[in-house]
Amino acid sequence: MLTPTTNDAEALALAALAATLTDERRAQRFLDLTGLHADELRRRALAGDRALLAATLAFLESHEPDLVAVAGAIEVTPATLVAARAELEA
Repeated sequence: MLTPTTNDAEALALAALAATLTDERRAQRFLDLTGLHADELRRRALAGDRALLAATLAFLESHEPDLVAVAGAIEVTPATLVAARAELEA
């Protein structure tokens, strides 16, 4: 399996964040667990905040059904998202 480059990892994480936020239950759980508010989330995502992007993927990893659902929604494997988190944290 190829490891995503930093740009790929950021793009994947942004796509995963968007997919996370399209599901009301998942989005609310994400916001509750991170303590972020919509404005801060938007600002940090637009700035390409690597910590936020890695945290988004870690959030998905912590609940396999969400990881699988979001990976399917953005047409990648769950392992690709896990590798992207590792790249963002490097």
